[in-house]
Amino acid sequence: MSHLSNAFQTFLSEAPAHAAAWHAAVKGLDDASALDKKTEELAYLAVLAALGRTSGVPFHVASAQAHGASREEIISAVLLGLPAAGSIVTQSLPVAVATYDEAASAAANNADKVGGQE
Repeated sequence: MSHLSNAFQTFLSEAPAHAAAWHAAVKGLDDASALDKKTEELAYLAVLAALGRTSGVPFHVASAQAHGASREEIISAVLLGLPAAGSIVTQSLPVAVATYDEAASAAANNADKVGGQE
């Protein structure tokens, strides 16, 4: 399952030169960051939630999860901006939790298949 929004997939396919320039800028910012990848993804989730940008949440939840973030850390990151940004952050919570739970369930199913417990 792709965690990229339809809008972002369209951007990548319809504007490849712009997408390449955007990826170069993101890579440069990523290389300059002093944060470890998990912390960076959790911070990014907090920003997305504060801005109400739910379309990017699945991708960044999956990335944070891949870098070791727990379900509780994902929830805390999404709700971090509640005092400053207000309840807009709660709009990201359902998609963040659903994305995390789907990946966790898929991983558990895969582990069962590998372990022969199917």
